[in-house]
Amino acid sequence: QVQLVESGGGLVQAGGSLRLSCAASGSIPRINAMGWYRQAPGKQRELVARIFSSGSPNYADAVKDRFTISRDYAKNMVYLQMNSLKPEDTAVYYCNAQIGSQYVTYWGQGTQVTVSS
Repeated sequence: QVQLVESGGGLVQAGGSLRLSCAASGSIPRINAMGWYRQAPGKQRELVARIFSSGSPNYADAVKDRFTISRDYAKNMVYLQMNSLKPEDTAVYYCNAQIGSQYVTYWGQGTQVTVSS
């Protein structure tokens, strides 16, 4: 099985920045995609950003032009640089990976991001 561990969350003022990291370990024959989702209280989990093996990223409309996803698949890691943070970005952020020929999905335990006004 694969394990994903997030780090880098915390408390930041509006307009500030955070950088999240996710490390994957375990049996990883191939990483097809890695990304980030978030879930705020009372809301469904939503896609923030993901990046494919080609290097092509996609972003939720709410974070475009503010967040940047990057990855180092050789190290089984993905990152999320979050700039110009807003209070509405407050959520638990979860790392996600799709791995192997069957595109099995794995999730991390999440890291809390809190943006104060």
